Amino acid sequence: MDTIVICSGGLDSVSLAHKVAAEHRLRGLLSFDYGQRHVKEVDFAARCATRLGVPHQIVDISGVGAALSGSALTDDVDVPEGHYAEDTMKITIVPNRNAIMLAIAFGMAAAENADAVAAAVHGGDHFIYPDCRPGFIAAFQQMQAHALDGVADITLFTPFVEISKADIVTEGARHGTPFAETWSCYKGGAVHCGRCGTCVERREAFHLAGVADPTDYADPDYWKQAVEGR
Repeated sequence: MDTIVICSGGLDSVSLAHKVAAEHRLRGLLSFDYGQRHVKEVDFAARCATRLGVPHQIVDISGVGAALSGSALTDDVDVPEGHYAEDTMKITIVPNRNAIMLAIAFGMAAAENADAVAAAVHGGDHFIYPDCRPGFIAAFQQMQAHALDGVADITLFTPFVEISKADIVTEGARHGTPFAETWSCYKGGAVHCGRCGTCVERREAFHLAGVADPTDYADPDYWKQAVEGR
C-alpha cells in the first residue's frame, strides 16, 4: 500500500510513519502549518522524513487556521494544564481541523497516484476531538469514495484509532521510533513544559507502556499530580 502519512512531528504521527515504513510503502510525509503556536513540531516531521528517506511536503493553511478562532492552539489563549481527559482541554479544539487536512491530503494522494492516506488519530483523542472518532473516520472514508468516484480509490489508514497513547508508545518502540525526535508540547517552548495536557498524556503513556521516556520536561513530575487529580 503506497501511503502518504500526515505527520505533525508528534509522537503519534512519527510512530505511524515508522510503522508504515516498516509494514507498507511510505510515499512521503505531509505536514500542515495552520498557524499553531507549536509550529516547531513541523521541524520534527522534516527530520523524520530525512531519517526515513522520503519527501516531506508542508502545506500552508495558516490563513484558514486564523479563521478558525477561539482555540488555545492558534489564538492568544492560555494553553490549559492538567490531564488530557478534562473538559478544560476542549479549548484546544481547532474546529474541523482534521476534516480540512484530510480533504487536502486525499486530493494530493489522488494527484500522486498513492493508495492511502495515514493519520495518527487514536483512542485517547475521542473524549475531546470529534474528528478523531471512529464514526468520523468511517464517514470521511465514505465521503471521499463519492468525491473521488471514478478518479481514485484512496484508503484512510488509521491503525491507532481504537488504541491508547501507551499502546502507540509500545508500537513505536517496536519499530525503533526515536521518541526524543518528536514534539508534543502545545506551548512550543525550548523544551516540553511537562504541564499542558499533551505533555501529561505523553509522560503518562511512557509510564503505562513501561518504556523509558527520553523527553526533557521543564516540570518532569507534574504529570503524577495531574493523573491523581482526575
